[in-house]
Amino acid sequence: MARLHITLLIVLVLLILGFGLSFLTRGNTEFLIYVGVISFFTAIIALSLQKVSYTTATLISLTIWAAMHLAGGGVFIAEGRLYDVMLIPLSEKVPVFRYDQLVHVWGFFASTLVMYCLIASAMGERIRSSVSLSIVVVMAGLGVGAFNEIVEFVLTLIVPSTGVGGYMNTALDLCADLVGAVFGWTYIRVRYLPERAMATVPDTGSDNH
Repeated sequence: MARLHITLLIVLVLLILGFGLSFLTRGNTEFLIYVGVISFFTAIIALSLQKVSYTTATLISLTIWAAMHLAGGGVFIAEGRLYDVMLIPLSEKVPVFRYDQLVHVWGFFASTLVMYCLIASAMGERIRSSVSLSIVVVMAGLGVGAFNEIVEFVLTLIVPSTGVGGYMNTALDLCADLVGAVFGWTYIRVRYLPERAMATVPDTGSDNH
């Protein structure tokens, strides 16, 4: 493992142990389950490092997402837990823009980067910027968001007192996921695909003289 991988792993372990102990002490079953989910996917990423070329931005983004998520349920301020804090009141009808939605935007930005890394590793040099690729990558990132909502639904069945919220919360979460996925694709298009295009241009050397 590279030094970056080890550093991020140490950060994640400290986050998991620190917040996990806090949730256990408070009897917060909901976020103890999330700690288990984060631990599971950390292990999946670590075990796949030899097969998938995760970019530095992808791994750092995932680590920040884990920290934001755990802090959302484990940090309390005057208004309650961090997840419930209204950051910028943008509407009188819909509860936006909350910390919860910020976590979703960032999280599914990161998930979209993961999906791109998986696709790029599978396709190699055949990958090219296209409308089709953009749709696949964005929908893959959004699909992770849909899976997250399924996990939250299951949590409401296991832990009835969970603070997941109702239909409005789920709909806003999915909208935030889509924003994050589009941001993710935009970053991929600007940061990675031009490099791939340059890498595949034939070197003609002095033949053009």
